[in-house]
Amino acid sequence: MEAPRNIRTKAYVVQGKGNPFTLCDVVLDEVQPNEVLVEIWYTGICHTDVVAQHGGMPLGGYPAVLGHEGAGVVRWTGSAMRDKSLKPGDAVLLSFHSCRQCRFCLEGRCGTCPHMTETNFIRSARQGTGAESPISLLDGTKVHGQFFGQSSMSKLAVVTEASVIKVDARPEDLRTLPPLGCGYLTGAGTVFNVIKPQPQDSVAVVGIGAVGIAAMLAAKSLGVRQVIAIDVVEAKLKLASSLGATHIINSAAEPDLHAALQALIPGGPDKIIDTTGVVGVLEASVKALAHGGTLALVGIPSPTATLRINALDLLLSCKRVIGVIEGAADPHILIPKLLKLYRDGKFPVDCLAKVYPAELLSKAIADLQSGLIIKPILSWQDCN
Repeated sequence: MEAPRNIRTKAYVVQGKGNPFTLCDVVLDEVQPNEVLVEIWYTGICHTDVVAQHGGMPLGGYPAVLGHEGAGVVRWTGSAMRDKSLKPGDAVLLSFHSCRQCRFCLEGRCGTCPHMTETNFIRSARQGTGAESPISLLDGTKVHGQFFGQSSMSKLAVVTEASVIKVDARPEDLRTLPPLGCGYLTGAGTVFNVIKPQPQDSVAVVGIGAVGIAAMLAAKSLGVRQVIAIDVVEAKLKLASSLGATHIINSAAEPDLHAALQALIPGGPDKIIDTTGVVGVLEASVKALAHGGTLALVGIPSPTATLRINALDLLLSCKRVIGVIEGAADPHILIPKLLKLYRDGKFPVDCLAKVYPAELLSKAIADLQSGLIIKPILSWQDCN
């Protein structure tokens, strides 16, 4: 069957650094043999999309179509696809791109792939094929695409095979689940793949957004005895408590995080996951760790920030600080695992999401930034 080409669709385009998301018509060029044409039903909105919009990430250029938590239906598959079971009509979740050839990818640590920045932010996943981004404006202007291998802020998307995860579900069942491709995968993967807590351990999660709650739920699924949720928003702490946090700390009311953690857990937590990237919080977290403890750094500090950590103290206390990208996960393994946990009632993320019509992206982002919701999701079903 001839590959689809010159496909007109709706997408959110960022024309330049700091420019707004503008919903407009774009054209998708010919789908390559190792790509999939996906009809996007739902797109999760992540802080990373907003940071990239404002030039805070090393984006390949503008105009650009962002979006990296897509869910939808396969409409066409290329002839060179490795997964021959993938076919039109299949429901899929979309995740990040990795080379799947380096030693990290081959070991199942795709989030640690050394090509992550290049192929998710700088270039399309078509590099090496001689083809450019698959997206253009109606006047022929090329648009940076395949952000995270997908650019799913679009009603249709040309997606690289590595970013496509077939799931046993109806597309409509994925309404609240697009963040399994990034936000939830990052939090849960950090627990399962990096800090690997035992039931007798104590785990503190700093920052109760989508990533933090996913980490907390993953720890609970492992039977961890003490899970501490830390945030400055009381409503988020109440939500964390309802989802199984054994302790909560409002760090706005308890600004000395080290003292607050020591008061709860003499000797300090065994594991801490930070999703905030706030330097003062990171320094307090290292100080608060138990002897031999691990701090997983998931949040991104400011490029100009200076983290003051005494290397000798780390050595003598046997503490570790580990940077984690995308949960050091293979999405083709972790996403089905998270979907099973969700169906078993052990990963109840429905309560985190609010679904907005695609035309209401601005409101969705405003609600996310104000803290009104944890995870906004766009529905493309009625977008024409």
